[in-house]
Order: sequence, then structure tokens, then C-alpha cells
Amino acid sequence: MRTVYCISGLGADHRIFAKLNVPGIDFSPLSWMAPSRHEDIGTYANRMCEGVPEDHPVLLGVSFGGMMAIEMAKKIPGATVIIVSSVSTRSELPLWMRLGGYLHFDRLSTAAVIKRGAILTRLENHKLGVESEEEALLCQEFRDHIDGRYLNWAIGVILRWRNEWKPASFYHFHGGKDHIFPIRTVTPTHIIGDGGHFMIYNRAEEIGRLLGGILAKLSWSML
Repeated sequence: MRTVYCISGLGADHRIFAKLNVPGIDFSPLSWMAPSRHEDIGTYANRMCEGVPEDHPVLLGVSFGGMMAIEMAKKIPGATVIIVSSVSTRSELPLWMRLGGYLHFDRLSTAAVIKRGAILTRLENHKLGVESEEEALLCQEFRDHIDGRYLNWAIGVILRWRNEWKPASFYHFHGGKDHIFPIRTVTPTHIIGDGGHFMIYNRAEEIGRLLGGILAKLSWSML
């Protein structure tokens, strides 16, 4: 059994990977940790790497987790990075996010912003690409249990991310209907035409097939 280390999106947890299934692959989620005060993404990535005990690992990151996977790969030479519904460089962030970093939008953010009224929640679910009541309930659980300090830290990190580096072994899955990171702003290696931002969960079968093909070609003897 080979291991793929998984990093969920902002505020999500291991359940986002629950429907992934690739024969012979163990999807091992890494948990988000409480950030230290003013901790930069590189220092945080160092701590995340402590959960990856092997050389040449495969890191699978979703949304903000994709950004973190890239930062972790800077610390682990030879890592393969697969990002889903994410961005690989600052230039791929939507313009409003890049401007938000300069304008310090994160200073306006609190956990209460996430735990808001029903109408705004439905709009947010639409942006995420939620397609069923099951998915809506899962997203609400994520909102209800998100840590406010982590949330504000993560938003600030996203808005001010400066990365322009990609690992040598790199794959990017993106949905044609992603409303968080629109397809026009990114350069993915694989596109799922009808996929939204939540496609790691509701397009898991298709993503699993793509992952299976990629993982079969990797030199696992090196991992």
C-alpha cells in the first residue's frame, strides 16, 4: 500500500477526501494546526512536514491545501505535488484576492463572517459548487467548527501569498465551473469540465481515475 499525504482546504478536514478511492493507495490526511502569532507560511509548512515521514512523498492539496502542499515541497526535495481546485502561483489568484492582500482585507475577517445567515450560506454553497443536501450539511459542519484564529491567519496567508515556484513533479486538477478560482485565471494540467470547487468530493470517482493514472506512472521505488 502506497501513501498519498492529503491537505484539505481552508476550514475543512479529512472528510473532504472520504470518497476518493484508488486501488493500492492510502490517502493519509494531515491535520491543520493552530498557527503561532504572525507565523509565516514557510514556518508553518515546516511544521506540516513533520507529518510526512518519508522521502520523495506525494502531496495532494485541495484549495488552500494546494498552496500549502507547494510550500511543503520546498522543504522536501523530490516531492510530487498534486493540487485540486487551487492555484500554483500568486499570478493565478483572482485579482480581488491580490488586491485584498494590499488592502489588508484579512483584518476585517472573523469567525463570525463564516457563521452567517441562511441566504449568504446558500450563496457561499453555490460558489463552492455544493450539489446535494449531504454536501451542504458537511460544509456547514466545517463552518460551525472552524477556529477563528486559524481562519484569520489563513485568509491573510492566501491574500499575501507571493509564490511563483512549481515543483518539478507537479499536477493540477481544476474544474471548469470553479467559482472561487475561475478556470480562466489558472493553467491546470487536467480539467474536469463540469467540476466546481467542491469536486474533490462530488467528482471523486473521476478524480480517482486521473490520480490512478498519474500514480501508476510514478517511480514508487523512489518514494
